[in-house]
Amino acid sequence: MQNLIFPIIATIAAWVLGALFTKMLIPFLEKKQFRQFVREEGPQSHLSKTGTPSMGGLAIINAAAISAIVVTAVEGSLDIRVVGVIVLMYLFSLIGFIDDYEKAIKKNNAGISPKQKIVMQFGFSLAFAVFAAFYSYAAFGMIGGTEVWIPFIDKYIDFGILYIPFEVFVLVAFSNSVNLTDGLDGLASGVTALVSIFMIIAGTTFCYTGEPVIFGAVAGGCLGFLIFNKNPAKIFMGDTGSMALGGVLAAGAIMMKLEFLLAIAGLVYVIEALSVIIQVTYFKKTKKRIFKMAPIHHHFELCGMGERKVVAMFWAATLVFCLLAILVMNI
Repeated sequence: MQNLIFPIIATIAAWVLGALFTKMLIPFLEKKQFRQFVREEGPQSHLSKTGTPSMGGLAIINAAAISAIVVTAVEGSLDIRVVGVIVLMYLFSLIGFIDDYEKAIKKNNAGISPKQKIVMQFGFSLAFAVFAAFYSYAAFGMIGGTEVWIPFIDKYIDFGILYIPFEVFVLVAFSNSVNLTDGLDGLASGVTALVSIFMIIAGTTFCYTGEPVIFGAVAGGCLGFLIFNKNPAKIFMGDTGSMALGGVLAAGAIMMKLEFLLAIAGLVYVIEALSVIIQVTYFKKTKKRIFKMAPIHHHFELCGMGERKVVAMFWAATLVFCLLAILVMNI
């Protein structure tokens, strides 16, 4: 296992910066009228959240980027791989920012169209997948290119021509899954902090340097933001943050070839996305709903669970999934 000192330093630095940036951002967003507009078809208890400043993800990603760049520079691991992951984070954040801007300033509650989102996500993901095919590596730098580590059998499998579409799918899927998870105060920020901390452990175990620092910075940024995002939230990350977080988690895992391990640790994201897919598919065929509302965190709310209890349950589930991922990693 590589030295944990630099990832820990990155986590602490981003934690402080994330809290500072978020505190500074709240009055700025209020002044500029960048506020949340809650969907009328959502849980009625959420209508009181209308007007809460959104786009708080700007604090997370900037805290994470600054911390990651400075610490990797000191560590000596600042290279094209680190820069590529950070650029991807900002590109996905741009998609979310455009969507948030449409909602907040132009009062278009639907934001940009799903087609526009997917086209931009696909374009950025395709570019990064090609980049990863040339610059990702694993196992002490001895394996690179289009190989991916497969849990349970502990082998690297060459995906060949399927590598690019596979990585595009991973990036788009995680970006949208984290976006769907961001529906309750502190839910996405808390889950992402836990998953990022696990990825530090995974990265150092597999002897990486730059990527664990990035994950440490992401964890710290989320924790700093969570100080103001916990219930009752004073600020939301918006698509600006959730899209970026999904993108950076996937991008970091891709560079380390640990995509399947990320899926295990981030199983909450997968469940959230699947709940929407199942709900929509079943409703189209039967005109009936399996869940009271999707994503599934709203189902638990409408079953009578308080928002804080639902968030705590999802945090606990994430911790269990991260522990499961550690077991899988050591099989």
